[in-house]
Amino acid sequence: MRLADPDRVFRYLCWALAVGLVVLVLAVGLTLLWGSLPSIKAFGGRFLWGRVWDPVNEEFGALPFIVGTLVTSLAALVLALPFALSSGIFLAEYAPPRLAGLLASLVELLAGIPSVIYGLWALYYLVPLVRWIEMRLGVPPFGLGLPSASLVLAIMILPYAASITREVLRLVPQELKEAAYGLGATKWEVIRRVCLPYGLSGIVAGLLLSLGRALGETMAVTMVIGNRSEMPQSPWDLANTMASVIANEFTEASKDLHLSALIEIGLLLFLITLVVNTLARIIIVRLEVR
Repeated sequence: MRLADPDRVFRYLCWALAVGLVVLVLAVGLTLLWGSLPSIKAFGGRFLWGRVWDPVNEEFGALPFIVGTLVTSLAALVLALPFALSSGIFLAEYAPPRLAGLLASLVELLAGIPSVIYGLWALYYLVPLVRWIEMRLGVPPFGLGLPSASLVLAIMILPYAASITREVLRLVPQELKEAAYGLGATKWEVIRRVCLPYGLSGIVAGLLLSLGRALGETMAVTMVIGNRSEMPQSPWDLANTMASVIANEFTEASKDLHLSALIEIGLLLFLITLVVNTLARIIIVRLEVR
């Protein structure tokens, strides 16, 4: 059977898929909101700044998990940033084509490793290293905690940030580079004054996407952060994240209010991710205008 107007059918199909994505996001948000209602009615806004997480006495506050999530994710982004930029610049501008292709494949391979593998590796090698450093610094030698979680997150998001930086820099028009070389600019000056400003919006977008990955990472962080549901008192302390507390307690929660509190943490994580993505879009638009 031949379609009368294939273009119209394809257009309607694209519209349906686009609307379906919006409906899916709304459905996820509404489902989380519905499951969170008992917790919202019981604690209200106090849930956001409450520091006590006590399932036995049914007292729940999400602030320790919000702080743990934001601290580990932002620290991971700061740690990964210089390595991602330098790797992307080297692969796009300095490495011979064959070597660049090989290294790019290895970077993409790192992005495909399951997070539980990163967690096991960190547990056996990264945590003892952090404990050794903590002993030298005279702080409590937990090994586990915020430093280990931040480091493993930085390693996990590095391939994403480096790959996007490399692809963005490869999209810089060759005419712009040749014009700069024609004016007497050096290689480093071309990168600093032409390539990086041209690809700035794409690089920022890649970093924020990496931040989104760090915010939602669960397994590797759960294995090394210590899973203590209290407000961290120092950068070396044990902590917990929003994703980790859901993974640890959801299957063991027997009370309705406990389940609802965990779902509300999921709702908060969903909203934080939406805010980060919205900020990314705003930053990209502003940088594109400039």
